[in-house]
Amino acid sequence: MTMAEAIARYVPDGTSVALGLALEALIPYAAGFEIMRQQRRGLTLIGPISDILFDQLIGAGCVERVQVAWVGNVSEGLGHCYRRAVERDIPRPVRVEEYSNYSIGLALLAAGLGVPYMPIRSLLGSDIPRQNPVFREDLSPFDETSTLLVPALHPDVTIIHVQRCDEEGNAHMWGGFGITSEAMLAANNVIITTEEIVTREVIASDPNRVLGPAFKVKAVVHEPWGAHPSIVQGYYNRDHAFFSEYHLRTRTVAGFQEWYDEWIQHVSTRAEYNMKVGEERLNSLKVKEHRYAAQVDYGY
Repeated sequence: MTMAEAIARYVPDGTSVALGLALEALIPYAAGFEIMRQQRRGLTLIGPISDILFDQLIGAGCVERVQVAWVGNVSEGLGHCYRRAVERDIPRPVRVEEYSNYSIGLALLAAGLGVPYMPIRSLLGSDIPRQNPVFREDLSPFDETSTLLVPALHPDVTIIHVQRCDEEGNAHMWGGFGITSEAMLAANNVIITTEEIVTREVIASDPNRVLGPAFKVKAVVHEPWGAHPSIVQGYYNRDHAFFSEYHLRTRTVAGFQEWYDEWIQHVSTRAEYNMKVGEERLNSLKVKEHRYAAQVDYGY
């Protein structure tokens, strides 16, 4: 289906959404831009390092709560919209529930496994459990040492961008996975956006690269350049200039509004977005040097 149809059907107001799960790569910006166009409200964002997508959604007034390890602009520093929302309730208050990258992954893993929590020790002694009351310290029943219990997180929807996918939702992804698989299994619904639509035979030729079960997938959206300005391994590089430009323009509320009007309000589809970015700029980001993995043999 189209991106507009997928977001309208599976991301209503008040939804909890996991995205940006491969950290700095494969961030589903096209989906995020459509969420902003449809002016969704009251969302909970779940993720590790979202780069500027979470900052944009917060600035657009879509977000009520974040359950995250970090929000900002990786190559430039803090996200201005996130900071304004937390410090001054602009454009609206955002409730922050702090996680580490490790603990957000374990919370999603617990949900995918169908267990109520995962025990860890890495956050003991840090400020995160004091800031986020969902964590609970307890003694291990085996050796009576302190452990921290991380409760399961069940996103209403997980949105994932991949290199290729068939029409049934069987997807191939490569490069850094981050916590993508955990979030796919944890969610009630999954939206896959993909650079290419391929046949089932292409997917079946390399089953170890399949991201997760297709029965979790409710929508497949063909969206070339759907992760720009982030990187998609094997397809295009990170558009560093885009992040820098965004950081400079959004230092003020008025500056963000100008950026939002230009890139969201006045651009109705990803195809229009790609035209606005420009063919020359997109071509400059394409792969310059191929680095193919060695062939594998599934024969027996």
